[in-house]
Amino acid sequence: MAKTPTVRPAADFDEEADAKALKEAFKGFGTDEETVIAIIGNRSNDQRRKIAAAFKTMYGKDLIKELKSELRGNFEDIMVALMTEPLEYQAKELHHAISGLGTNESTLVEILGIHNNEEITTIVNLYEGLYLTSLESDIKGDTTGHLKRLLVSLANGHRDESDEVDEESARQDAQALLQAGELLFAGTDESVFNMVLCQRNRPQLRRIFHEYEQITGHSIEKAIENEFSGDIKDSLLQLVHAVRDPIDFLATRLHDSMEGIGTDDRTLIRIVVGRSEIDLGEIKEVFEAKYGKTLAESIEQDTSGDYKRTLLAIVA
Repeated sequence: MAKTPTVRPAADFDEEADAKALKEAFKGFGTDEETVIAIIGNRSNDQRRKIAAAFKTMYGKDLIKELKSELRGNFEDIMVALMTEPLEYQAKELHHAISGLGTNESTLVEILGIHNNEEITTIVNLYEGLYLTSLESDIKGDTTGHLKRLLVSLANGHRDESDEVDEESARQDAQALLQAGELLFAGTDESVFNMVLCQRNRPQLRRIFHEYEQITGHSIEKAIENEFSGDIKDSLLQLVHAVRDPIDFLATRLHDSMEGIGTDDRTLIRIVVGRSEIDLGEIKEVFEAKYGKTLAESIEQDTSGDYKRTLLAIVA
């Protein structure tokens, strides 16, 4: 299926003209935010990084540092996200999810669950370059038990990536999951869930989920609800959702980031920016079909100021 980005490279792109316009926008008292949004919100990531290189050559200044000194709050955060190389940005988001008080497991599962092996390997290498420690050792230092093993497996980036579906082995895996969970007399053999969910290719997993339902009369999600609790239950449910339908998964994540009191701005920025040049067009469609209002309408209601204007420029 063709993917629909919402941000495409600007035609007639001139990095020096853009760098000059941004320098002008930072002049004097206050910042011309409209110009900043018009330029950075309407260029591809590759073009933004060319603007940053031109800016440094022309003015001897780092554009990201200039943005940080001129802007504040969520507006600053989204601009820095837009200026950062996409997979480096994901590595930074993983670090933020692990460092500090507690662990944001849902961010870890989101990032490790939707990227392919090559992307995960790149993210892991960038992480090590940035923080001089491995993602795996940070996960091990911050999580325990079955959750730790699940996240370490995902961070390994060794999933089968063929599109082949073997119905017989799907039945065997469904049976193995049943034996390891609902049919096990005492407790759950989590290692079987870990192995199947982290190794099998995505079409094969969807077949396994189908076979499981055929055998038991209920979904794999129901089995996870029954057999697991706490963070590992939530993480497995998220992973199954990401495998079943990554677009629906990301639309749900966006909705949840704006639902209720307050906004999870970090998740909102990460998905809007991170998917803007990939499949935000599809995510928008699913969002509207699922929630009865457009992504832009939700952003309009839930955010404000230049931050809101930037989000709307990206999702348009």
